[in-house]
Amino acid sequence: MSKIDKLTPEQEDQLEVFANKWLEIGLSTEPVDLEAAKAATIKAYLNVGLTPPTQFHVVDSPNAAIDLIQKLDPKKSKKDIFNEMGYGCHDASWLGFYEYFKDVVKLDNLEKIDGLIELAKSCGWYNMYEDVVVFQHRPCQIKFDNEKRLHNDVGAAILYRDGLSVYAWHGTVIPSEWIEDPKSLTATKALTWENIEQRRCACEILGWAKILQELDAKVINEDEDPEVGTLLEVEIPDIGPERFLRVMCGTKREFALPVPPEMKTALEANAWTFGFDKDEFLKPEVRT
Repeated sequence: MSKIDKLTPEQEDQLEVFANKWLEIGLSTEPVDLEAAKAATIKAYLNVGLTPPTQFHVVDSPNAAIDLIQKLDPKKSKKDIFNEMGYGCHDASWLGFYEYFKDVVKLDNLEKIDGLIELAKSCGWYNMYEDVVVFQHRPCQIKFDNEKRLHNDVGAAILYRDGLSVYAWHGTVIPSEWIEDPKSLTATKALTWENIEQRRCACEILGWAKILQELDAKVINEDEDPEVGTLLEVEIPDIGPERFLRVMCGTKREFALPVPPEMKTALEANAWTFGFDKDEFLKPEVRT
């Protein structure tokens, strides 16, 4: 295999070009280009010495692929089928890397992945077997926030053509009903949700003003440092009084953290979340 020690200025100029090209491929919402996908698959099989398949199917989503493959082979489990999926366009990160070094840097012995590179440009996920290949359409919708995190506050962040969807709030996957049925999300549910990142999302979706109003939260202690937080007590229906630390992290997002009822100050509660006693806990100068 050829070797290089340094990129030329011309090769460096192509780095951003390839990065943008493959970012667009990875985020594509176009349907499967069946003829291109079939040609790419045949090339991929031939490149590794295998006989190409003769049956090709196109489905709308991972769930649809699992249903179809189970009909074709009832012995296969859903877990096995899912684990056997190739990612197509979502393999953009590593396929773009190799295409750059193959086409721009001209490294040799990379031709065997040509089929996979072409396949990523023409379809979403896929399952390859001895004589059958099942292609999936790419999602028909992908939504982001201003920081390019998966997010949609009025619907699905990722939506497939058959309705399969993923809901996300600023990069965190959340239950669909929090968006589709806002009344299902209550302050009690938000503050007691087990997953801490999803709990933060629930609180952001509801808004702290609504949470405090709904539960008539009582401020026990408020530290001057918002990153230390405010100690609150709320009466949760069917549970009773509970204490929470409302704290702002280094990214300026607010969290609600449950703390023991014996906590008396926000600093004590903050120290407890780190596993320290209040007397040995020092406020960090910089948080990450």
